[in-house]
Amino acid sequence: MIDAVSRPRVVSLGLAAGRLLALPAVLAACAVGPGAPPAGPAPLRVPYGPHPSQFGELTLPAGPVRGVVVILHGGFWRNRFGLELGRPLAAALVGTGLATWNVEYRRVGGDGGWTATFDDVAAALDLLAVLDTVGHRQAAAHLDLDRVVALGHSAGGHLAVWLAARPGLPAGAPGADPRVRLRGVVSQAGVLDLVGAAERGVGAGAVQDLLGGAPGVVPQRYALASPVARLPIGVPTICVHGTDDTRVPIRQSERFTTAARAAGDRAELITLPGVDHFAVIDPSTAAWAQCRHAVERLLG
Repeated sequence: MIDAVSRPRVVSLGLAAGRLLALPAVLAACAVGPGAPPAGPAPLRVPYGPHPSQFGELTLPAGPVRGVVVILHGGFWRNRFGLELGRPLAAALVGTGLATWNVEYRRVGGDGGWTATFDDVAAALDLLAVLDTVGHRQAAAHLDLDRVVALGHSAGGHLAVWLAARPGLPAGAPGADPRVRLRGVVSQAGVLDLVGAAERGVGAGAVQDLLGGAPGVVPQRYALASPVARLPIGVPTICVHGTDDTRVPIRQSERFTTAARAAGDRAELITLPGVDHFAVIDPSTAAWAQCRHAVERLLG
């Protein structure tokens, strides 16, 4: 577990681990894509709604289950990329005895946005509590819902921390009254301050596309959707971010962890010198090893 007043840590990964990685290189190195077979145990595709994007891939390890990791992929909430980005991470985690729930969700350009994207990830998490009622009794028996950690990259980092904040949402808000509460969150280069991201053009208008307008136009949506606006969330958070990330600047994680600690939350920033936006989702890198270790620390 992390201390209540954890300070930022700078982790030196060396030149090889800190190399700049373009997304195509990450995809090729991880052998991901719609047609790429997953390594290890085969995932079980489980729908949580009728839309083609409302499903997840549940994978159980061969032996005892030590915990559950909910994986939320990035892509600036847009329809271009999907849960294929999370498959290599799921395979790596399952190999250590963890169950994984790799979530797909409606994205902008594919019927997503406000409130659909938020409704989806909330429903996907809550499905874990009722797996036995939807034909997956055996899988449900292996899951300890007191040991669930979320792991999200980029836009998925935003969604992961937002899921942790659900217990504090007002009645009637998207995602309020959760059935499953997270034990902790690992944000991999997450977009955690939506107002700041919108004002600085992070993702070339991606935040405005997600929420349907600028902060001055739909302020209440930003107040409900931005993790930094939901503090304190009462859930330990570890942010892992590279200093050479030009897509989601590290100040997003700096701003969140500073504000979270000031609000009394347990929050830590692991700074990775020379690391770009995608190394944290490449299981061959030391940057990913930091993320995996963060998951283990949260599970205790």
